[in-house]
Amino acid sequence: MNTFSSSGLNVGIGLRRGSLMHEIESTEPALDFLEVAPENWLRLGGAVQRRFAALCERYPLYLHGLSLSIGGPAPLDWGFLTQLRAWMAERGAVLYSEHLSFCGDNAHLYDLMPIPFTEAAVAHVVERIQQVQDFLGQRLTLENVSYYTAPNAELSELEFITAILAQADCHLLLDVNNVFVNSVNHHYDPIAFLDALPVERVRYLHVAGHLQLAPDLIVDTHGAPVSDPVWALLAHTYQRFGAVPTLLERDFEIPPLAELMAEVGQIRAIGARVAEAAA
Repeated sequence: MNTFSSSGLNVGIGLRRGSLMHEIESTEPALDFLEVAPENWLRLGGAVQRRFAALCERYPLYLHGLSLSIGGPAPLDWGFLTQLRAWMAERGAVLYSEHLSFCGDNAHLYDLMPIPFTEAAVAHVVERIQQVQDFLGQRLTLENVSYYTAPNAELSELEFITAILAQADCHLLLDVNNVFVNSVNHHYDPIAFLDALPVERVRYLHVAGHLQLAPDLIVDTHGAPVSDPVWALLAHTYQRFGAVPTLLERDFEIPPLAELMAEVGQIRAIGARVAEAAA
């Protein structure tokens, strides 16, 4: 039975330096957490780091990394992970999430490349996840990514993700927008996809906007308001998985804080409706 409670739903936004950081500092919006990419913050010093530390005292901190490259061929960056482990402890980070993808080999690609959906790739990724989890002393939370082609696939996207979750004993960052984007681009039922995921593995949610180029082609941009189909899918996500902490993700064309908070309000309203229906 779904015992969803909207009062237990934590909602946050991503922290960015500049005007958004200033708006958060000056208005203290009703947010339950802030998310940052650790690569953009852990090496900063001076006034910005002091301001960031003050915000961490006010809001719980969630980390969403960009450079772990968990599926990549290059060795894991143990120097970065050592810095990250110390910084997470210093800042009291709630969790560390990353992308189920790779982003480099002998250089950083500045993009999130999909991992081939093969048994060999599952084994490779699982081994690397286990190494990172042992080093950090906590489970990784990995995001299902958007992708536009799946060459030489032996497994479906769903089979690939669930195999890694089970074998690596890690958590899932369920990006609801990515489920919708992939369902349109690769012609599957997003509800059936969500219903097949293991409830106990879903630790964190992202919801974001996208760019629809054609009826059967969507680009995952994180640069627009959340669309109505994704809001509807979020409601089903809450019905299925309960009050999982949810980030409103906006990486480009970032509007004033008031507009972001209006979408945060939509997330809370969806949660309230699901809670009311489940009561």
